[in-house]
Amino acid sequence: MQALPHHYQVVATVESAAAGSTNDVSLSSKGLETIISAPPAEFGGPGDKWSPESLLVAAIADCFVLSFRAVASASGLTWLALRCEVEGVLAREDRVTRFTGFTVNARLTVGPDIDEAQVLRILEKAEHSCLVTNSLSGTTELKATVVRA
Repeated sequence: MQALPHHYQVVATVESAAAGSTNDVSLSSKGLETIISAPPAEFGGPGDKWSPESLLVAAIADCFVLSFRAVASASGLTWLALRCEVEGVLAREDRVTRFTGFTVNARLTVGPDIDEAQVLRILEKAEHSCLVTNSLSGTTELKATVVRA
């Protein structure tokens, strides 16, 4: 890992609706493919593109999986597959609309001889290590399931 602090830059561009734009937002970052976003259906958008809300929740799922891989590797854990599904709750509290909580549903498949207590500790450590959830004010709840292959 490089020394901190790290800096990340994303550029968002959109054309005026008066110019005939679809109001899609183009998101780009050096060295990465451009992605298109739009408001979600809940905010009157088309619902067929990534939105800021879905990108935030995706960042949590991605960060959890990458954190788990790092912790599992450092712990010498042998595992077969991980599925991480995250649900974010957007609500209005104190006259502010914000994400109030996130549920991380992690389903880890391991071999028959793996110690389940160790696996659960590693999953919890991955959840506590996720820099994205650590940067957000909403609460995070981990619901872990261990499946033996």
